Amino acid sequence: MIRRAAVLLAVAALPLAPAMLRAAPAVVAGPDFILSGPAIQGGSLLGTAPAGTVALHFGDQLVPVDADGRFLIAFDRDAPLPAKLSARLSDGRVIDRALTVAPREWRLERINAPLRPTQSSEAFLALRKPELEQIAAARDKVTDAQGWRQTFIWPRLGRISGLFGSQRIYQGQPGAYHGGVDVAGATGEPVVAPADGVVILAADHPFTLEGNLLMIDHGHGLNSAFLHLSRIDVKPGDHVAQGQRIGAIGATGRATGPHLHWGMKWNDARIDPLLLAGPMPQPR
Repeated sequence: MIRRAAVLLAVAALPLAPAMLRAAPAVVAGPDFILSGPAIQGGSLLGTAPAGTVALHFGDQLVPVDADGRFLIAFDRDAPLPAKLSARLSDGRVIDRALTVAPREWRLERINAPLRPTQSSEAFLALRKPELEQIAAARDKVTDAQGWRQTFIWPRLGRISGLFGSQRIYQGQPGAYHGGVDVAGATGEPVVAPADGVVILAADHPFTLEGNLLMIDHGHGLNSAFLHLSRIDVKPGDHVAQGQRIGAIGATGRATGPHLHWGMKWNDARIDPLLLAGPMPQPR
């Protein structure tokens, strides 16, 4: 099961809303749904659907349900606070379950300087368009991966140098928030798979921003992206096992130094890897 309760120990590294710190039940059980983990912005929930469910919706999104009733949902960094699950049963009944999504307090840095415009030259856009198309096509792939059911591990142990959701505000104008977790390291240090999965993208050349980019699907819409790698050790279509070496830390693409950027998405929702893997283990 994906570890979620343990992440509450990481408050010093990742600020959470006071309401979240006061109460975060490990299991929320309704008459017909069982949900495991806290509902929080950037987080995810494992659940069991009511018996006889033939269709499950999270808001207006159809959610796949396995034969044993298990499913996964997740909440975007800026997810609205109320949410709803709706299960349609084989006998025609519909069971709704309201969810209260806890807000997060993100690390914000206010800069007394104007926001620089993003690159928009014709030359840059000509390079960027096919890269974005490859990333979108990779995320559209559906695999038989079952890693979403596992307790995730860190793909690299080390100092966390960048937090998910952190954001700079330039004279009141917000810049783009950080969409993953950065782990400091030296070029060539190994990166491993955080959970079982299928390789959906292994860039054959450095992308303009991501550098050597590797993406792994963990099933049920959940995928990982590993940026700035110095080397990729797997190829598209490979099935990888949790803990298997998949590449090495680097500084390719737009990076100020060698580190691993680990980003995660559930369908269109960008989520926090730290809430899946738990606090970074301390060196022994």
